[in-house]
Amino acid sequence: MSEIETPFIEPWIDTTHWSLDAIQAPESPCYVISEERLEHNMKILQEVQQRTSCKILMALKSFSMFSVFPLLQPYLAGAEASSVNEARLGATEFGKETHTFSPSFTEKNIHQYIEYSDHLVFNSFSQWERFKHLIKASDKKISCGIRVNPEHCETETPMYDPCGPESHFGVTLENFQGQNLDGIEGLHFHNLCELNADALERTLAVFEQKFGTYLKQMQWVNFGGGHHITRNDYNISLLCDILIKFKLKYPHLEVYLEPGEAIALNAGVLLASVVDLTRNGVNIAVLDVSATTHMPDVLEMPYLPTILDAKAAENTDQNVYKLVGPTCLTGDVIGKYAFSKPLEIGQKMLFMNMAIYTMVKNTTFNGVNLPSIAILKKDGSIQKVKDFGYEDFKNRLS
Repeated sequence: MSEIETPFIEPWIDTTHWSLDAIQAPESPCYVISEERLEHNMKILQEVQQRTSCKILMALKSFSMFSVFPLLQPYLAGAEASSVNEARLGATEFGKETHTFSPSFTEKNIHQYIEYSDHLVFNSFSQWERFKHLIKASDKKISCGIRVNPEHCETETPMYDPCGPESHFGVTLENFQGQNLDGIEGLHFHNLCELNADALERTLAVFEQKFGTYLKQMQWVNFGGGHHITRNDYNISLLCDILIKFKLKYPHLEVYLEPGEAIALNAGVLLASVVDLTRNGVNIAVLDVSATTHMPDVLEMPYLPTILDAKAAENTDQNVYKLVGPTCLTGDVIGKYAFSKPLEIGQKMLFMNMAIYTMVKNTTFNGVNLPSIAILKKDGSIQKVKDFGYEDFKNRLS
């Protein structure tokens, strides 16, 4: 975030579970994931499944921390993948249903997708026609579907809107009509991002209007991701009503949802330390965590992450600091924050909601080490599960 005036601030961040005193043990930088908060989210998702008979999958693109899969596995129907590596992780580490969508199946990777997947969703009829003979010839039963594009937008950020103009995701109605559906058992759509149940309600109405006539031929339908089910203001009652009414209308269909963020929302933090303090027109605090390498969505979204016991700052506030990362990138800027008192070198701070889209997207740009990974156990103890070093940086290169 290079001096963006009004970055997006996440309104659904819950800081009540977290304190610096509770996680003093790990050295920074370190991602700390709470078993208690993960279980809290799982119980909410379990309630939705029990009330509606839908199945909820964990979208691995948001959260792939396999050391906590044993905690999640009893609550969820399986995992959703978008690459061979994710499919393999879901099949071998999660061990339940593995659903895979990709816009780029190839002769090189299709056999691995078949090996690790129970459901394959194709992005186009071209892809389906190209590989359906391999699916049908396989000894393994694979249920195949087509991703459709309802051309209905709910997401405000264009780069996260798969139904925006000229999107390469899914088959539009114009390109769907008249296609041979022999061998296709499901339809999949996805157009939400961090949204409430009302967005699904509007989307589903458009989906049924455009593609409802094909549902009688299907065995399942996937409502995609972006359902922020575990945040405090999510309308779970409306979601359940939507799903129950849909199931009553189409009792033969299995209904899947594949939220990503909802799995680990508010379940993790990034522990950071102040490395240096300087000044150039403003107070500057150099941290041992980086926006560009450790929390890239801060720059991609962009958004201003919540810090425990700090607030987004105006230049006129007291104890205002521009927080920057340790890389040589000028734009490695996290944002401006106001603190209750002046910062000190060595001081720790907690960045909130750092389980999702962090570990799965971080990089070793500039040779900066990835943060360690630790689990905050339900008994309050800290279990470090991973450290990173030179070999992790070197082995990415040739």
